[in-house]
Amino acid sequence: MIKPVPPAFIFMAGALLVPLLKGRLKAVYLIALPVLAFVDLLAMDNGTYWIVRFLNQDLIFGRVDRLSMVFGYVFVLITFIGVIYALHVKDDGQHVAALLYAGGALGVTFVGDLISLYFFWEAMALASVFLILARKTEDSNRAALRYFLWHFFGGLCLLAGIVLYALERDTIAFAYIGLSDPSTYLIFIGFCLNAVVFPLHVWLSDAYPRATVTGAVFMSALTTKSAVYILARTFPGTPFLIWAGALMTCFPIFYAVIANDMRRVLSYSLINQVGFMVCGIGIGTQLAINGVAAHAFCHIIYKALLFMSTGAVLHMTGKVRGTDLGGLYKTMPYTAVCCMIGAASISAFPLFSGFISKSMTVTAVAEEHFTIVWFMLLFASAGVFHHAGIKVPYFIFFGHDSGIRAKEPPVNMRIAMGMAAFICLFLGVYPDPLYRILPYPVDFVPYTAFHVLGMLELLMFGALAFTLLVLSGYYPAEMRAVNLDTDWFLRLPGRQFILFCQKPLQRFFESMNRILLGVVGTLKTWPRWAVGTEEKNDYLFHKKLTAFPEFIYARARYLKTEIKQLSFNLTYILLFFVVLLWIMLYWTG
Repeated sequence: MIKPVPPAFIFMAGALLVPLLKGRLKAVYLIALPVLAFVDLLAMDNGTYWIVRFLNQDLIFGRVDRLSMVFGYVFVLITFIGVIYALHVKDDGQHVAALLYAGGALGVTFVGDLISLYFFWEAMALASVFLILARKTEDSNRAALRYFLWHFFGGLCLLAGIVLYALERDTIAFAYIGLSDPSTYLIFIGFCLNAVVFPLHVWLSDAYPRATVTGAVFMSALTTKSAVYILARTFPGTPFLIWAGALMTCFPIFYAVIANDMRRVLSYSLINQVGFMVCGIGIGTQLAINGVAAHAFCHIIYKALLFMSTGAVLHMTGKVRGTDLGGLYKTMPYTAVCCMIGAASISAFPLFSGFISKSMTVTAVAEEHFTIVWFMLLFASAGVFHHAGIKVPYFIFFGHDSGIRAKEPPVNMRIAMGMAAFICLFLGVYPDPLYRILPYPVDFVPYTAFHVLGMLELLMFGALAFTLLVLSGYYPAEMRAVNLDTDWFLRLPGRQFILFCQKPLQRFFESMNRILLGVVGTLKTWPRWAVGTEEKNDYLFHKKLTAFPEFIYARARYLKTEIKQLSFNLTYILLFFVVLLWIMLYWTG
């Protein structure tokens, strides 16, 4: 019997062969890789495998248990669907980046040490950058740079935390960490950035709408859910995550309502949904962790379906703004139906997948008597139906008639959307297959009168609010605008630092340069007539000698001005670093 290999290596090694293949052979090969990875998962038993000794530490590439298997299954499944969705793409770079990205996510899922975790973590970040750059527009290039800088910052925090953690505890085991000292806080920040915890969330709504049509599908599924998995393993039961998650479910609603770009609306709703998972991790009970794993599984499928639907519209029309679309149900009915299934799933409508997973987390919050958080989650449930459940399909396929008569997307895109839509319906009607693979035994019953009637009341309230606002004319107008997020506050220090580099630092070096040139010029001028020369021309000698005091005086005034400017800039620079040092010392205690 062939022994299983780390599933991450199947994708990462397989990606290297993609550019060598052409035509149908390439399509078959791309589909075969996730199938092979799924077979590999089925052959894996619980335990620890593929251990490599490195610097007196164990690098573990296979830590298999029920929690890691849930995420492993869904990552392979969404890669299979995403690959089918992207078969029409001729750019090999996108296929390679997507496979490396999926390999990184699987690597993060199954590693058992922090060093290997960091390697796969950074591989995911680099691969996803290329899925933004592949759009090949000025906006996507800028978004890719900002995305890279955000994740570079998160990677630095994570690496610094891992190093300190290993030095303090003499272990690199990827297990429960908890918040206790600077090393754990640095690791926590690195994980929270990928989990889009407020205020470290702005990179997602900035980058995802600017990624390629197919790249956004992979990005919506892998980065944030990998972070959810890691937080569930390393920081379960952290009280901060309860309130952070609750806040994440609420604030994106207001941004999604005023956003014009439909993929940006979905990006904000993604933050909203991850907030439910983060809140469940903070609760940390068995029911809550089951709810986190189940909701992550369902969310990956229905969010990918929504991004595939809007991506199909973008692919066929070249437009994705609400102001440019409308009336597409007439010529794209299949895409419209798939989009509505995804919208019903994300809204947790009964008989759709979101209902059987989100209700677990809400119930876990209620059982722990977090009343305010429970009300926040209910408000967020109504809000997500308002924007992702109604707004996206309404403004794209219904609403005003834009006059666009686009055809349905290529057959591979329709097959992928159909597969995701079927899973959303199947799990909504029959959740037992998902419940059986969750980390803990499940005795939760979603279809009770309380759960069904309570969710229907919320959904109908959201639908009524949307209808009244549209009919009354008070619904926020879909207009072209730049909506400022918390990145505006984060960019202010950045702008000041750039000004600091451009002005005091640059002037400091310019002053030093002018002073040195002035001194050198003085020394260079002196020997020509005052040192070691014969007085062959007394008149010329006395003329230069008379002019010498004036020359020295002018040079001294020039140097005095430069030294004064130099001292000012040097004081500014020292003050900057003193304040920075004080902040670091205060933070480290």
